[in-house]
Amino acid sequence: MSAQLDQVLGYLDREGVTEMVLAVGRPITLLRAGVVVPVTNAAVSRGQLMTLLAGSPIAKLLPEADGSRPPIDVDTGKRRIRVHVSRRGDEYTIRIERAPAVTEVEINLDEPTALPFASITRTKAASIAPPTRAHRKSIAPPSGIAFRTTAIPTVTPVATPSSMEFRTAPIPTVKPMTLDLELELEPQVAPPPPVRTRGSTRAPRATRSPPLRSMGPATFADLVQLAQDRGASDLHIATGRATAIRVLGELVPIDPAEGPASEDHVRSLLGPLIEPHQAKFDEVGYIDLAIESPRGGRLRSNLSRHQGGLKGTFRIARTTPPTIEELGLPRELAKVIAHHQGLVVIAGPSGHGKTTTLAALVDLINAARPFHIITIEDPVEIVYPRKAAVVSQREVGPHTRSFAAALKGSLREDPDVIVIGELRDRETVEIALTAAETGHLVIATMSTPSAAKTIDRLVDMFPPDDQTQVRASIAGALRAIVSQRLLPSANGKSVVAAVELLTGCLPLSQMIRDDKLFQLPNLMQRGRSFGMMRFDDSLTELVKSGQITADAAIAASENKRELATTLRSGGKKGIS
Repeated sequence: MSAQLDQVLGYLDREGVTEMVLAVGRPITLLRAGVVVPVTNAAVSRGQLMTLLAGSPIAKLLPEADGSRPPIDVDTGKRRIRVHVSRRGDEYTIRIERAPAVTEVEINLDEPTALPFASITRTKAASIAPPTRAHRKSIAPPSGIAFRTTAIPTVTPVATPSSMEFRTAPIPTVKPMTLDLELELEPQVAPPPPVRTRGSTRAPRATRSPPLRSMGPATFADLVQLAQDRGASDLHIATGRATAIRVLGELVPIDPAEGPASEDHVRSLLGPLIEPHQAKFDEVGYIDLAIESPRGGRLRSNLSRHQGGLKGTFRIARTTPPTIEELGLPRELAKVIAHHQGLVVIAGPSGHGKTTTLAALVDLINAARPFHIITIEDPVEIVYPRKAAVVSQREVGPHTRSFAAALKGSLREDPDVIVIGELRDRETVEIALTAAETGHLVIATMSTPSAAKTIDRLVDMFPPDDQTQVRASIAGALRAIVSQRLLPSANGKSVVAAVELLTGCLPLSQMIRDDKLFQLPNLMQRGRSFGMMRFDDSLTELVKSGQITADAAIAASENKRELATTLRSGGKKGIS
């Protein structure tokens, strides 16, 4: 059993604590004097729970199918505990309490006794002296009855002769302790400050991690753990190239001293992942997968062949959905989910945090409203914990043939909110618009650089003869477009999101119908009253707050000269 689990179970020894609960999607909690007390600040993922229980007797009790087990007493080294385990899908709930104290019975067998053998329970063999030859006949049990130890946790009081003594083992006194400690579930890793990186849950370390050479042959789990420790958003493994990670937008080798990876080594890392899908891999030359991370969270993976051999790219997703505040996004973004129907699009270049922002918005709905939320993703990256809503997550491939096929089926599944991982083709956009017009809130992502380009892309997916009708549909259904881009922070240790927010309003609807999107900059210039936010205004605010440098803001802006003038004038020009 790991020292980490022993530390967790140690909370049971504290005064007033009667029960501990470990559950997927919830923090570890204690029941102390009838009050639920959280031990960890963050919810526990399935991967973290499996890591915590690995090698312990509790892990052997986890059921393989949905249901619950009867309470079982197990020894965990220093203490004996009673464990209640239940499972529902991929979620486990484990309730742990101290097992009832065992009373030790000492029996003097020098004198015959009429005590029924069935009432001698939980007796330690070492405390019973072997009977003498003279007494063997007098204490022999009736025919068909044998000595056995039952599972009854306490001793039933019975009348006993004076020659029998009952001895109760002393129960150690528990010293009261406070419960204000934060428990970190990844052993031997100090909790670093949070960093806003795409798919990352921790900041880069201040010191360089030890090279893989000093750790022996690197396993896939080793590489993923190193990538997570350094705050990477992506991991690249390829034959003939050094293993690399993407940190703050830059691709860097994990170990500069390490040479190109050999074909045999890459095959040993990626082969087990490809093998279950070998037929599809041979047919199309690549596969997309979602893989459980060894330390919690999921990896969005693409495995393929290239000129040198096998290649794998892994996007490191967050363990749990983030909040708007954690991502440093404007509070105005929370208003885009207030609509009961319509289309909301999260836009931005690839790798700039669209999925993470989408997850934050969906989790706001999940926490606040008893809705049915259906997500269609390729693949599922962030798993939503159980809160107020019912969330059904479907993955293209294992659960459905395509986005369009899943969308068609979802309209008959009584959804309130439909979440689409990406609007990729005309059929998907067409069904999404239909769903938005028929009373559903549809939230989706698109790989487009701005709000104006997003509208153009939606229209251009259709043939010219249909575009007039499509513009009318978009004008009526569009509720908001959130376009974002991640920029390096001023201290060079994280990334910051600059956001453009276009909200649906009557002037925008008329502009889309009349195909006059060239007037969109003027509308956004005076659109503060509609809750709009220009990208340059967001850049200006980030510079004024010291989060990014002026050079980084100007480099990201499409109106560089105007933004430079605004920054020189103190950030007042252009902000209405």
